[in-house]
Amino acid sequence: MEAVVNSARCLLYGRPNTCSEPVDEVLLGWTVTLLNEPCRGWYEVRTDYGYTGYIPASALALGEGNAKRWASLDHRTVLRGICTLRSQPRVQGLRMETLLRGATVAVHGAPLADGWQKVSLPDGREGFTKTGYLGEIPTGLDEAALRDRVTQTARSYLGTHYDWSGKSPMGIDCSGLAFMAYRLSGVTIWRDSQIKAGYPIHAIDPARKQPGDLLYFPGHVAVYLGDGEYIHSTGKDGSDGVVINSLDPGSPRFRPDLLENLKAVGSLF
Repeated sequence: MEAVVNSARCLLYGRPNTCSEPVDEVLLGWTVTLLNEPCRGWYEVRTDYGYTGYIPASALALGEGNAKRWASLDHRTVLRGICTLRSQPRVQGLRMETLLRGATVAVHGAPLADGWQKVSLPDGREGFTKTGYLGEIPTGLDEAALRDRVTQTARSYLGTHYDWSGKSPMGIDCSGLAFMAYRLSGVTIWRDSQIKAGYPIHAIDPARKQPGDLLYFPGHVAVYLGDGEYIHSTGKDGSDGVVINSLDPGSPRFRPDLLENLKAVGSLF
């Protein structure tokens, strides 16, 4: 059975306990498969990209028909970093929910005056946000367009603070950044900092790397931007979030500790 995430940002835990280590994060409007109910108030779930963990039942819109109803609606993805769902199509409307880049909402009807759009959430709540905050994830981009979108999407998280297991502008980790850069470009990759069989990223000769390819280090991953530069989310003191560094020893952005430990380059192409 499936359920829909109804929390702006919902952590997946390694065990059904909020004191356990988080392993991933899913966003509002994403659908998960319920695997079992290990204890009251918790579900073990599997995401559409194959990650498993435990979610509090309170973060899900449950009900046998709810996931089917949600799947039948016309969806848009939140592309603005952070925006607000309001009770009325006006800036003075009450704040109903915070929407984060990557969240999914259902749209209803044509845009209203001044660029407002009526939308609904998985639990049926309806409100309004600006059409300019929403968009559709592209599919079937050619190589040049996909590489450009991946790098531009990764750049949109610049300055976001490092947050273990995070995948949103409220906090993101290294593999979360790589995942979202591809997810919002129409490609689903593995969520961790490794090349995994069955997912579209494969190892290539490092000399062939191009913008949008992924640089893999022990326990870390970055998105290559070209000209020796890469973007990543790092907990290193002085960075503490999404920054741009360089593989070039002559650059002020050089990170010698990472260049020495570059173990693989992965590409979709």
